[in-house]
Amino acid sequence: MLLLFDIDGTLTQNASREHAASLLIALERVHGIGKPTAPFETAGRTDLAIARSILLNAGVSADRIDEGAEDVRQITCEEYAHRCPADLSGFLAPGAAEIVDEFAHDQRFRLALVTGNLEFVARLKLKRAGIGHYFPEGQGGFGSDHEDRAALPPIARSRADDHPRERTVVIGDTPRDIACARADGLSVVAVTTGPYARAALSGADVVIDHLAELPDALAALA
Repeated sequence: MLLLFDIDGTLTQNASREHAASLLIALERVHGIGKPTAPFETAGRTDLAIARSILLNAGVSADRIDEGAEDVRQITCEEYAHRCPADLSGFLAPGAAEIVDEFAHDQRFRLALVTGNLEFVARLKLKRAGIGHYFPEGQGGFGSDHEDRAALPPIARSRADDHPRERTVVIGDTPRDIACARADGLSVVAVTTGPYARAALSGADVVIDHLAELPDALAALA
């Protein structure tokens, strides 16, 4: 079974301050746009989708956004390399280290990431959290692969030798994680370790409150 893990709110909690700051610096340098004045929802969105929303709200044209996208990606990654704390292990969700270790040593499972983070950001974040080595290079789907979160599970399955849909499960904490799984015809386990309560995650096949419950949730899908 291929397990596609989200990061923010699922494997980590409150570990995105430097990540968000890096993206905002990139928007300032490329487009001259500062911090957005009005709050908007970011949970479950890709980095470049967040950037597009900020820029459109600031009056930047879609053409200019597309033209500057590569520079935004590059600067975000460079800034995050400087800003990412040396140790993010204290920001792991409860049970995250134990559960990925358990699955990594079980030959019935393959682990990969499906996250809106740019790949460099995702991998550095998890490396500094102490669990990056569980997720192989060349696998997963990232916000640097596509701006649309729904496009990421098919990318991840393709990189996993076209892993079959019926043996692939998305694990995430937002309605967008559920939606991206459904768009690819996948099962999904939602965990309430992020900003959403059970009611908002009712579209998942199984909703759990702690990653330690994941083995039982997967057994229920079998």
